[in-house]
Amino acid sequence: QVQLVESGGGLVQAGGSLRLSCAASGRSFSMYTMGWYRQAPGKERDLVARMMSTGNTAYADSVKGRFTISRDNAKNTVYLQMNSLKPEDTAVYYCYARTLLDTFWGQGTQVTVSS
Repeated sequence: QVQLVESGGGLVQAGGSLRLSCAASGRSFSMYTMGWYRQAPGKERDLVARMMSTGNTAYADSVKGRFTISRDNAKNTVYLQMNSLKPEDTAVYYCYARTLLDTFWGQGTQVTVSS
């Protein structure tokens, strides 16, 4: 079982920045694929970014060049640096951890970008 605790969401003006953090339990954090999804009201949950244990990353086209995912294996934490935020980035952001056997989710953190 992996527990995930997100932080760093909030309200920001368009063009601003936020950094989300996700702290994970578990002894094998460095082996997990970690990432972020987001879900806006009335829409599906979509992948934002993910980082494999190898360091390989992937991003949604809509956030490329603006968002950066990183991880600190010593702190069992994954981050999502979000720059040049747009109103369309408004959503609940969910951290996830994918192990060999299962996928675990955080509780979500709200990000609201005002125009």
